[in-house]
This record gives sequence, C-alpha cells and structure tokens, in this order.
Amino acid sequence: MPTTTIAGRAVDVNDEGFLTRPDQWSDDLGRELGRLIGIELTDEHWRLVHFLRDDYARQGETATLRRVSTQTGTPVKALFTLFPGKPAKKMAYVAGLPKPKGCV
Repeated sequence: MPTTTIAGRAVDVNDEGFLTRPDQWSDDLGRELGRLIGIELTDEHWRLVHFLRDDYARQGETATLRRVSTQTGTPVKALFTLFPGKPAKKMAYVAGLPKPKGCV
C-alpha cells in the first residue's frame, strides 16, 4: 500500500490516490485534497463532505450520487456544479473515502 504526503502528513493511498484509511482524514487534509483536484471548498462542499463521512460511518460504504442527492436534498445538477465531471468520485476523494460502488 503506497504512502504519500498530503497537507504535511503521511497518508496511505491506493493506486488512484484515494485514502485507504479513512481515519487518517481531517478537514485540513480534505481542503488540500480539494485543492489538488481544483476545487476550493465552500460551506456547501463541506456540508456534503461531512454528510458522506457520517453516512460512511453508519452504512460502512461510500454513498452513491443518488443517495447523496436524496439524503441531503441537493439536486444532482447541483452536485455536478460543485464537483464537476465525476461528482461521486470527487466527493469521495475529498472526504477521504473509497470510491462509491459503480464508479469507474
């Protein structure tokens, strides 16, 4: 398992750069992960990131785009605006969680 340094700390990642130990995540690390993919996190981003982390703790897997949308009341179109391109994958990355099932 590769280790890399992000935001001044060593973290375990997979071959795609996703954290393999969600317990290594922090808000500072999330901010830096967002910056690395070109996203400056706003309060709305943080609301979704924290939802994902809380949901992961309860469910044991990363929420899909549809689950994020229905559980947070955020339209899918807004998720694409906040996390352009592949929102589910980008949200999971910033939240320090595994890619949701079905993400390529």
